[in-house]
Amino acid sequence: MAIIEPQRRNIDSPAAVKKYSKPVRLWHWLNLIVICGSLLTVALNSTIFDVKSNTTYVQTQLQQSGATVTAQQAKNVAHGMEDKIWDLHIYFGYALAALFLFRLIAEFFQPKGQHFFSRLKTAYQDYIKKSKKSNSALHDLTVKSLYFIFYALLAIMVLTGLSMAFDQELGISKATSHSIKSFHGFCMYLILAFIAVHIVGVFLAERKQNKGIVSDMINGG
Repeated sequence: MAIIEPQRRNIDSPAAVKKYSKPVRLWHWLNLIVICGSLLTVALNSTIFDVKSNTTYVQTQLQQSGATVTAQQAKNVAHGMEDKIWDLHIYFGYALAALFLFRLIAEFFQPKGQHFFSRLKTAYQDYIKKSKKSNSALHDLTVKSLYFIFYALLAIMVLTGLSMAFDQELGISKATSHSIKSFHGFCMYLILAFIAVHIVGVFLAERKQNKGIVSDMINGG
């Protein structure tokens, strides 16, 4: 069986294959699991555990069983089921915060040449050096810029999520907490957009000049 070799190479050093360190690879896959789990809880509460639809369902089921239940009582039950899912969402949020902290700490121990900001700076310098006419330099800068935006969004999600989880301890008012929640939800859609772009980009890279990029993230290249 032929072995697919990673083909992603540095612009100025074509012979050097880019590799990911073990901490970054571990963070990448754990982060994937946590984000998917978090998004799943949002999807569940927006569909199966939606309070409005479940209120009618709970009231109807209990009345058919011979119980006398008011709409408010049924709504309270529906809210209780929704809160269970939100509790799980909060736990995923704690895990996301822990992973983000892990990624920040891991950055200080990255091998030489693998620090994110140094690679972003190098990509920018390569783009400028090549008089902005190199497609490979533009592609490298674009990819790293998107990752910078993703890291910024993760930081926002972590900070807004923790502020909502500890709003009483931090003295945050309900009105402010509601605004934070709206911004938190908006950033979630931006992360979804990044994930979609990321998956499409990896798929296209695997089919073109960067074969082995997924394998590189699994075994380091």
